[in-house]
Amino acid sequence: IKRVFILGPSHHFYLRGCAVSTAHEYETPLGNITIDHEVNEKLVDSGKFATMSMDVDEDEHSIELHLPFIYKVMNGRKFTAVPILVGNTKTKMDEEYGKILAPYLESDENLFVISSDFCHWGPRFRYQPHDSTYGEIHEYIKYLDHQGMGFIERLDAEGFTRYLDETNNTICGRHPISLLLQTILASKKLKCTLKFVKYAQSSACMRHGDSSVSYASAIVYGEP
Repeated sequence: IKRVFILGPSHHFYLRGCAVSTAHEYETPLGNITIDHEVNEKLVDSGKFATMSMDVDEDEHSIELHLPFIYKVMNGRKFTAVPILVGNTKTKMDEEYGKILAPYLESDENLFVISSDFCHWGPRFRYQPHDSTYGEIHEYIKYLDHQGMGFIERLDAEGFTRYLDETNNTICGRHPISLLLQTILASKKLKCTLKFVKYAQSSACMRHGDSSVSYASAIVYGEP
């Protein structure tokens, strides 16, 4: 691996489409990570990618949170990063971005990291659906999340979009996830499997006034 693409949602700045970083390096407690401006320039030259201001870049946590873990996993190996902030994209836009990013995904030199939480449930998130058919609130949240995870595992980009439209599940990285699915679908070379390996909730909601955030991790690997 020589390059790590990190796709994260925009929490603080309204962005239509995607934007790359203008920073030269990202600092982490373990060491600095060099930004790959050669790739950034190619993405911007495609006419589909904007650039982040330094304020927007510094305010966003969705990409930043992964940096120490990536640095640790790379274990001293030299690599560059391509942080991509994903804003409010639509299916057609995701398809276009997928075609641009597919050649990078196909290369063994590149690793893609997608940043997202899953359901944000509770009054402070203004999202409190509950169907008691599925048990306690936290059990319903698990059911709801696993519905979405099923579409993702099946690489069903259209189904995932329909699921979000129908449930309004507050998955903050829904756009980066959709973009990844479209990138996989756009590839002519890759035969991929996506598998969820861990699911957890920050707390088990029992009452209407409770709040929780769900977390899920998945891996994508190519089949020989």
